[in-house]
Amino acid sequence: MGEESGQGVEIMKEESFNDKIVNPPPPPPPPAAVAPPHFVLIHGIGGGAWCWYKIKCLMENCGYKVSCLDLKGCGMDHTDPNTILSFHDYNKPLLDFLSSLHDNEQVINYLTLFTHTHVCVILVGHSAGGLSLSDAIHKFGKKKIKLAVFIAGTMLRSGFVTDQDIKDGVPDLSGFGELNEVFDIGFGLGQDHPPTTLMVKKELQRKIIYQLCPQEDSTLAAMLLRPGPIQALTTAQFKDTEDKDKVPRIYIKTMQDNVIKPEQQEAMIKKWPPSDVYILESDHSPFFSAPFLLFGLLVKAAVSFGC
Repeated sequence: MGEESGQGVEIMKEESFNDKIVNPPPPPPPPAAVAPPHFVLIHGIGGGAWCWYKIKCLMENCGYKVSCLDLKGCGMDHTDPNTILSFHDYNKPLLDFLSSLHDNEQVINYLTLFTHTHVCVILVGHSAGGLSLSDAIHKFGKKKIKLAVFIAGTMLRSGFVTDQDIKDGVPDLSGFGELNEVFDIGFGLGQDHPPTTLMVKKELQRKIIYQLCPQEDSTLAAMLLRPGPIQALTTAQFKDTEDKDKVPRIYIKTMQDNVIKPEQQEAMIKKWPPSDVYILESDHSPFFSAPFLLFGLLVKAAVSFGC
């Protein structure tokens, strides 16, 4: 009996060992992978998604996800800019786009459970596109936005509230001539009402906006620029929220800028200090004049904040 009992123990041990080979315990879940950041690029007044064609190409060739939006009345959007009188209406394409995205927390939880990835949305705004970023920061905060990057941007915490805000954030092109000498002005509500649209005259665009850009890019811009809904932009004001300082911000200063001059950029930086400031020796349009340097700074910003 002792021998039979001993053989039984040996058989049980052998079966248990075989079970472990045939049915090994499940491996531990892999660590969450980091998906490439999703850059959302916002143009300035009169521009459009087309402004970013060089940056989009560089980013996508390196594996980043990129969305370039046309705000209302801009780019390929067919709305007459003279009819856009509120900033909310103008910025609605960006707000709708962000609303369509899952919240960061929900996406991270869902994807961590099933695909072991997480998403990082980086908003990038050029010139007046900075107002669009501020609006989005107030409305969505970190639920949607990991990082906001202002490129020669109008970076005002609450929009145009004071005379100083206007001085800091509105381009002063008086050095190039009187208002009607510099701009084509639209009066969609009639001559006895404030202007509804502005656009720098074609013959001055290269001198003011694109002085360091390749000739072919300034020619392209002259063909595609549209009058900007100035009344909507200059009335931009944002309700103060707790989220305004939760989203980290980076400011890229353009040191040879004729539109938002370096001293204006510096004033806005001091009033609402960002997490970091990068310096770029470019004109107002570095996506044309310094695309490789700008691309490098955007990647640096993403890496610096864990994207």
